[in-house]
Amino acid sequence: MRSGIVNKNFLSVSPFQTKKIGKKVAREILESPLQKRAVIIGLIGDLGGGKTTFLKSFARELGVKDKILSPTFIIMRRFQLNKTTEQFNNFYHIDCYRIKKPKEILDLGFREIISNPQNIVCIEWADRIKKILPKGTILLKFSFEGKNKRRITRKVLS
Repeated sequence: MRSGIVNKNFLSVSPFQTKKIGKKVAREILESPLQKRAVIIGLIGDLGGGKTTFLKSFARELGVKDKILSPTFIIMRRFQLNKTTEQFNNFYHIDCYRIKKPKEILDLGFREIISNPQNIVCIEWADRIKKILPKGTILLKFSFEGKNKRRITRKVLS
């Protein structure tokens, strides 16, 4: 298990609250000690579940100034972290919505990206490549609990 990251449930009743959870998780990552490979966060949930809302706030907390949009058609975007943190250099935002087989993401240099401990990698629709996600990946599952209520369940792959 990643040092300092524990399994947990969050409850959000608004997009504003989902953004606050994104900031909180980002701060936890920034405060965690450097590991042997990238920090990998997999986001799972239905359309409209709050994944992109969460990621926008998460990325802002890392210091990303660019507009965060789901890279559904280009699959992956890289953002350089401008000295917000000394231990991380890059934030990768990957969207696996259009991925049919996990091998497709491997063709984009996925293994090299996740092997660099100075990378933070967030993957929307991570359930589509779950077979190739390494132990220690932080999974965030976004579930509807009503019209405006979302449960975000965090667990670490073991």
